Amino acid sequence: MITDTTLAFLRELKDNNEKIWFTEHKNAYQQACGEMLETVIQLLVAISEFDRDIALSGLDPKSCIMRINRDIRFSKDKSPYKSNLFSFINKGGRKSPWGGYYLHLEPCGTFAGGGIYMPEPAVLEQTRRKIDTHFEQWQSIIAEKEFTLHFPDGVLPSGKLVRPPKGYESTNPAIEYLKFKGYYTQRFFSDDEVTDPGFVTQLAEAFRAVQPLVRFLNSALSRS
Repeated sequence: MITDTTLAFLRELKDNNEKIWFTEHKNAYQQACGEMLETVIQLLVAISEFDRDIALSGLDPKSCIMRINRDIRFSKDKSPYKSNLFSFINKGGRKSPWGGYYLHLEPCGTFAGGGIYMPEPAVLEQTRRKIDTHFEQWQSIIAEKEFTLHFPDGVLPSGKLVRPPKGYESTNPAIEYLKFKGYYTQRFFSDDEVTDPGFVTQLAEAFRAVQPLVRFLNSALSRS
């Protein structure tokens, strides 16, 4: 489980984001990584109970966790490390285009959900076509009681066009969703929830609720 020690490390890292400090606190970092890895291992087991694609994926839990090092080559912010831990679980591995489930772990800012975020243009176009041709199914999924219970803000866009995308009319019933540049859900968790022994169970319930959306999004790619 995630402990206060891990949250404290991330909090301190945010205030001391430099290599010397990080090296001096390597043991705390390794403990945080261990707790995140154990959480991912438990999530893989839980998600496999309701998502067959994950059950058959043979994912390496370590590969589901992003590196803490930041890519600073083109950034004005030269802080070498992220002040959060992030995992993404999908059937093809986190570098594949498939939608999946994510966990962003950060003191006073932990959130989780599912979907696809900032997909490549070809993937985005396939997704838009799927929504356009199966809009009633899309509406049914996002209106489900369990979905709205866990994600009251509904489906969120990772960017949105001002005008309809090429090939779609402004009168299209699905036009507001077709303007999206990505499709994901988000739910926040307090630090007390994160460090509670039942946190993984809470996450699994949220992921179960978003699984029909993930399946729908991935079905668009399965047609390619």
